[in-house]
Amino acid sequence: MVENYQPVFRTEKLSSESSKPMHIRTVGLKGLKTPIRVKEKNGGLQNTIATISMQAQLCEGNHENCVAAFTSILDDYLGEFSVASFSSILPRLQKDLQATSVRLEMTFPYFIDKKAPVSDTHSLMEYECTFSGGIGDDDGFILSVSAPVTTLCPCSKEISSGGAHNQRGEVTLNVKFKNFVWVEDLIEIIEQSASCEVYALLKRPDEKYVTEKAFNNPMFVEDVVRKVALLSLEHPDITWFSAGVESFESIHKHSAYAYVDSDEVR
Repeated sequence: MVENYQPVFRTEKLSSESSKPMHIRTVGLKGLKTPIRVKEKNGGLQNTIATISMQAQLCEGNHENCVAAFTSILDDYLGEFSVASFSSILPRLQKDLQATSVRLEMTFPYFIDKKAPVSDTHSLMEYECTFSGGIGDDDGFILSVSAPVTTLCPCSKEISSGGAHNQRGEVTLNVKFKNFVWVEDLIEIIEQSASCEVYALLKRPDEKYVTEKAFNNPMFVEDVVRKVALLSLEHPDITWFSAGVESFESIHKHSAYAYVDSDEVR
């Protein structure tokens, strides 16, 4: 310890050069939660809660209130929201904010009425969906879906005289497309690519079915992501995709993970 230590504080003023007003170009909103109604493939409308983020690059000298502009425009679409809504919202935001570019991201839970494989018991399955679109310098739209799956380890099955370790995993599929693609279409691709689907409610005959299906269809995370990629490549309207698979291992503390995008496989 240094005796008689006296802390030194800087008291000099900033120079006139450093005190000039700094122009902040990128502004926006994060974490705005709002109720929306999303179009379903069957023609219905689903009520859900979206978490929204918006970012805009403003021209120098522009001090428009982005909060007021964004919320007033968003209110016009809450009654019925779809992928197509972005093609209307983004140009309006860009014009009202006089921005060079605007990007909007909306994440929400999406529910599907799903029947158990044997008993036909109905239950609601939850999936996480994201609409992300930009205009101007940050152009383009991406539809993302995350869905739970079951994976069963091929290695464990091969070396074990009875049983094999299996676990829940999560697949995230992001796509760009030339014609309309429904959320339900991406969920179908994901669920076809795993050892077995996941259900919210199962009875005893259903449990037997999913256990045996997974056992007869062992897959590493690499196998799952490879199949997601193949099905995405076969889809006539998907122009770009990326897919990630995380397996929450039941006998390891860590997760297993695999990733691929269409730029790597074309």
